[in-house]
Amino acid sequence: MTILRRPSGVVDNIHRFRQTGLVKWKFGLLVSALSFIAAITPVQAASEIVVAIRYLQAQGESHAHLFLYREDGKFLRQLTKDDSGQDRDPIFAPDGETIVFTHEITEEKLEYWSIQPSGGGLKRLETAPDWYAAAKTSPYFAWPDEDLSTETSAPAFGERSPHRLSPDGSVELILSEVKGDEADSENGPGHGKHYLLRDLKSGKEVEFGKLPGFEGAVDQLKLTGHDDRFLLEPPLRLAFFGVHLNSTDGDTDYALDLNGKRFVRLSTNWAAPFPLPGEPAFLAMNYSRYIPIPGTKKTANCSYVERWDANLKKLRFAREGTAAIAYGASMYRPGKTPAVISIRKSGE
Repeated sequence: MTILRRPSGVVDNIHRFRQTGLVKWKFGLLVSALSFIAAITPVQAASEIVVAIRYLQAQGESHAHLFLYREDGKFLRQLTKDDSGQDRDPIFAPDGETIVFTHEITEEKLEYWSIQPSGGGLKRLETAPDWYAAAKTSPYFAWPDEDLSTETSAPAFGERSPHRLSPDGSVELILSEVKGDEADSENGPGHGKHYLLRDLKSGKEVEFGKLPGFEGAVDQLKLTGHDDRFLLEPPLRLAFFGVHLNSTDGDTDYALDLNGKRFVRLSTNWAAPFPLPGEPAFLAMNYSRYIPIPGTKKTANCSYVERWDANLKKLRFAREGTAAIAYGASMYRPGKTPAVISIRKSGE
């Protein structure tokens, strides 16, 4: 057999895939090294979200149960099935090992239970853990307490012009109204079309009314418990605005995409955006009115938990085509701060 000279020590046999001892030995060392590196390198698990969902049905009483999803929307498993009451307010423990929730038999009779994300270890607790009792709904964007549309001491519609500078100094929002403009005279569709989005680097500005997706904007939403009015998690750069639609549909909210210079409506009706610190994404509790209940001619006011990514594409943590009510949710995010994001039904 003719033996090839090894120019690089890679293949030392004419039969390329029948390598001789030297190469096999080196290859074995490489595999061992890679296995060692894999063993000592921590693998960050994907975030998971548990949602208490009450699917409304055509007949009989519906009940809220716990459903576990991966952050990318993949359904993992149903965790609870007891129809003696409503399961609500699930919250991951700080270490993510268990989920504690409230089982509401009546408004006066509550039980506390825990279960593992794997579906095992279901047990009733004598009392709620201290961390569960103290857990509150995570910060979300909402109409500010100093809502200018309702304060009697605030300037009248058509006379307001607050300026809002983004924390990174990239843009300025000039929320100027035009006195005498019918749309600017009240909280309703068309309001805010004269507001300006100004790019401080280029000096260019554009009116809200000329941006794709604009339907109306009254006031910029504010993060509860904070002064933040912008959500900046590059490449995600947003501001949120609300507007009153009418007496039937109530309010709705929009995300102003500062990158794409466009408005994206978050819900048919009201929505509450929940930041995911350290991630270019956010959760939203979506409230939608008059959703048809499958198998009936009835409708219901429903709520859903959704996740929006950096491209403002959403996924919903619920079965398609269903009328449902979210009774709370919690996300566990390994390696991120905070590790747990919670949406409590009792904290609406």
